[in-house]
Amino acid sequence: MSLERIIIDTGKPGASPVGSVIWMHGFGADAHDFEPIIPMLDLEEPLRFVFPNAPLRPITISGGAKLRAWYDINPQAPMAASGEIKASVASITEIVADQAASGISPQRVVLAGFSQGGVIALELGLAFPEKLAGILALSTYVHDQEHLAQRIGPANRETPILMVHGQADQMIPMAMAVNSRTALSDLNYRVEWREYPMGHEVCPQEITAIGEWLNTIYT
Repeated sequence: MSLERIIIDTGKPGASPVGSVIWMHGFGADAHDFEPIIPMLDLEEPLRFVFPNAPLRPITISGGAKLRAWYDINPQAPMAASGEIKASVASITEIVADQAASGISPQRVVLAGFSQGGVIALELGLAFPEKLAGILALSTYVHDQEHLAQRIGPANRETPILMVHGQADQMIPMAMAVNSRTALSDLNYRVEWREYPMGHEVCPQEITAIGEWLNTIYT
């Protein structure tokens, strides 16, 4: 399914972007959620930001109400989300292909996501068959860590991964994120870790760190 998306090119008018950041929002948000932080990133190179909208789907913890989400949330059956995660990964893979068709190869693409969006960024990035520029995983975790080694591929073993988490996150506990980081490190992924005294959110220090990280990726 082709996803609605917002596309924003930074830099001077007419400047060609040197890379694309495909950024997935969190549960219940939409494609506009991270749009306001672009001017705060202090980017050194022109980039293309692609913000896709997750589909509206019934959510178990919300009594079946339809909300924008990359997969259902059912605390009683967390693995039941695997099929919807796979479908969301396929939709984002289509966007990576669209960027390649526009002249930005996967090697110049960063997959980014917050919370649920970060799950999709990690799930796709770790298994993507071509080298990517980076993976940005914010306030998130690795789905089904027990079988992670069976799903990943070799292409992005050296790809930079930035994981950021809030020390007071009540939605996704810090321990869950730390376990995910450990699982990635045990598989020899290059994980840079940042944590801040915040909840399930984004703080100014984090935005600065993201901008600095993107500048290292694209310079």
